[in-house]
Amino acid sequence: MALLLADRLKVALITKRALTDSASTLAQGGIAAVLATTDSIEAHIRDTFEAGAGLCDPAATRYTVEHGREAIDWLIRRGVPFTRGEDTELGFHLTREGGHSHRRIIHAADATGAAVQTTLSEAVLAHPNIDIHEYHIAVDLISGERIGKPELGCVGAYVLDIKRDRVVTFAARSTVLATGGAGKAYLYTTNPDVATGDGIAMAWRAGCRVRNMEFIQFHPTCLYHPQAKSFLISEAVRGEGGLLMRPDGTRFMPAHDARAELAPRDIVARAIDFEVKKHGLDCVYLDISHKPADWLRDHFPTIHTRCLELGIDMTREPIPVVPAAHYSCGGIITDLAARTDVPNLYAVGETAGTGLHGANRLASNSLLECLVFGEAAARDILARPAGSLPSLPAWDESRVTDADEEVVINHNWAELRQAMWDYVGIVRTNKRLQRASHRIRLLTREIDEFYSNFRVSNNLIELRNLVVTADLIVRCAQWRRESRGLHYSLDYPDTLPRARDTVLRPPRFGRDA
Repeated sequence: MALLLADRLKVALITKRALTDSASTLAQGGIAAVLATTDSIEAHIRDTFEAGAGLCDPAATRYTVEHGREAIDWLIRRGVPFTRGEDTELGFHLTREGGHSHRRIIHAADATGAAVQTTLSEAVLAHPNIDIHEYHIAVDLISGERIGKPELGCVGAYVLDIKRDRVVTFAARSTVLATGGAGKAYLYTTNPDVATGDGIAMAWRAGCRVRNMEFIQFHPTCLYHPQAKSFLISEAVRGEGGLLMRPDGTRFMPAHDARAELAPRDIVARAIDFEVKKHGLDCVYLDISHKPADWLRDHFPTIHTRCLELGIDMTREPIPVVPAAHYSCGGIITDLAARTDVPNLYAVGETAGTGLHGANRLASNSLLECLVFGEAAARDILARPAGSLPSLPAWDESRVTDADEEVVINHNWAELRQAMWDYVGIVRTNKRLQRASHRIRLLTREIDEFYSNFRVSNNLIELRNLVVTADLIVRCAQWRRESRGLHYSLDYPDTLPRARDTVLRPPRFGRDA
């Protein structure tokens, strides 16, 4: 998106770690788009709706799918090294993943996100109009109300320079949140350490609505190993014939769904959770060793190498796997131009709730959404008339001191993540959600008190955002009195006939719905 803006505007790109530290870099499978003549827009839309359990927004879904081809064409022109093959007129290989009726996943071996990030990052680093601020974390957005001009909406952000330990002020005509999801709210996650719900929490505090936060996708196949640090085993492994097994070598997915290993992620994750609990297992196994060894090394080089490092040879033996929190399907409500409720504030990617994913994201639709809505936001920003930047007040630290015991932050973080894992996981109940809500309220009071009295730090900012995001997840889950997609409740096992969004509004905007 920065590249689309930078030829005409000055862009400040703020990232709280290195430029490529993101969930996108870790994305293995690929990007879903209609590229083959045997596929169709309507088929991709239908697959997205089926995976999303009927909750996908029709306009957002059609807009995303219809703009998929041009997004891929743009990446190809930028030089992204997609894997070659004969599956399309473009000459690229397409794979198939769970929930897709056709092969439509264009990929760069099993490291698509890294290939896209590396290629675009090189272009960003070379562009004279893009200033990159690594190791900076946003503390909060600055609204026009703060400077007596509420009609201006969002006018910038206060940002902590982590290395220099000082808060700096960024003024901007347009602010874009592309902060990823909130996987670190859970004890086990495939997300990188930076995924702490920052954008969602900041937007909520600024007055934005959020929707469908209860739909947390648990990836079915995270590598189970004490040294793996939540390494993801791509959906494409099952798409290419991988079979899920119990420790005794028997398959179990056909008993849970007619699509077996190619069922959508929520179904596969619940099936694994069921098998683990029923049989008292630590994990299940994903076996693709029946494929030729050279073929596996060629198609899954990253997974093959990482497994070998941990003593697992996927060409000869099954891979131990468990589900882990993977993707936030809801987020900040946006329109088809990625605009939020606050003027001049945009949200793109996992932090946004475009409506595309509904109750469960279809595999490889996430990078597609980033590309399509990033372009939409850039087009909207460029169409706006130019204006001068307002003068903003500096960050005020006159009434705070250095923290006396930072260990409190670590304890609160651990308690929050454990509570979310225990009570707001793959299978939920009213009692579990009530317990989570009670603990989150207590933690919120402690964290707010800490924030009010001590200077901000990276860990404090992330914890403050995580507890807000966790609260939104629980509140949305309590509102939904049915089981749909990723939200499965033992108290409400049926799916209601009408699919409705769960929308939360900041207190000053009235009741939730």
